[in-house]
Amino acid sequence: MTSREFRSGVLASYGAGTKEIDELLAYTENIFDLSGFAEPIKFPLTAEEHIATWQEYVIQAKNFGAFETLQKKLPQFCFPIKEGISETSAYQSATRKGLSVRDMPEASGLQLQEAEKLQLFVHQSLAGAIPVIIPGNRTDFVSIVQALTKKNEPSHVPDSMGACMIGGFNNWDRIHKYKQKWQANHPEYTEASWNVEFQRLIKQKELYQDRFIILSQGEYSNVPAEDVGLASAQWQQFSLTIRLEHECTHYFTKRLFGSMRNNLLDEFIADYRGIVAATGCYRDDWFLRFMGLESFPNYRVGARLENYRENLSDSSLEVLKSLVFHAAKNLKTFELRQTNDVSPAIMLSALCQLTLEELASDEFEAFVCQALHFIEETDIEQTGVRSWELGVGS
Repeated sequence: MTSREFRSGVLASYGAGTKEIDELLAYTENIFDLSGFAEPIKFPLTAEEHIATWQEYVIQAKNFGAFETLQKKLPQFCFPIKEGISETSAYQSATRKGLSVRDMPEASGLQLQEAEKLQLFVHQSLAGAIPVIIPGNRTDFVSIVQALTKKNEPSHVPDSMGACMIGGFNNWDRIHKYKQKWQANHPEYTEASWNVEFQRLIKQKELYQDRFIILSQGEYSNVPAEDVGLASAQWQQFSLTIRLEHECTHYFTKRLFGSMRNNLLDEFIADYRGIVAATGCYRDDWFLRFMGLESFPNYRVGARLENYRENLSDSSLEVLKSLVFHAAKNLKTFELRQTNDVSPAIMLSALCQLTLEELASDEFEAFVCQALHFIEETDIEQTGVRSWELGVGS
């Protein structure tokens, strides 16, 4: 039986007809590229080029404040959120050409309600170190997202957005530092020779493009503390950890497998990692509540699951709900049957080999074991990791 035939059978068992099977096979296709495991891998992955610069920012932030530091480094922090500001010559000169904002009246500064509470640090994730910005409140989170992803325009930021990973960010501060170093090594330089060098530079994106995360501090998935049986302060702490590790899992799949999508497979894996990082074990009941499936087969309208439906028909979405529910239950059962710890990196890598149909099937355990065997046959190193082993019996 081919993989496609197996997946079609699982979908049919959950009530999918021919139309739904065709839709869902396209939606649930696993596009993670596993060829990266052809070479030895050591977790955490080596930090990307931009991390050294952001570590300097963190040191400066401790002395001068995070907001003041970022305002000196990122021109977007120098402009207010204002309709039409991205079309001004001043804004374009600062953000597209890296010109100083010193004599620009339009650069009146990004207005935050609690600038003094802005946090900046570099987090060591499985995928390597990554910078993290945490605003002091929801309003400031929206403002920073608008500044860094909406060109300082007052574009809508959905209430459901609790985190934002920014990639391919052109950091003019890094470009200026590169130019200064290049000039020091080429005292005979001219603007013409620098322009030639600049053209070489822009082909090496790792030398000037950054990736970082912006996190809000609200309740994860807009789930109140009482719904998960926790005190408000503890749930806020758990929510921040889940949100951070969720985004870092997207970073993990992007660096290791070349993909991060707004897809339920990605979300399933990212929420798994976030929950385990926060609590030490997988809470399938939490995940189902995050998705609005806590009363399955009923669905809570407005929950997160509908954010990932793409173009699925209503009938296909109903089947997808069943897949997600049974996948979560299977994963929890698998965790309870383990007798030894599975390294987070190895478990994530194994889950990334599977499809939602395989995760939701009666053969879940066999698929995960096969995936784990594949990963363990690869030269992987992570400090303090023991190999996995399933217990015998139920």
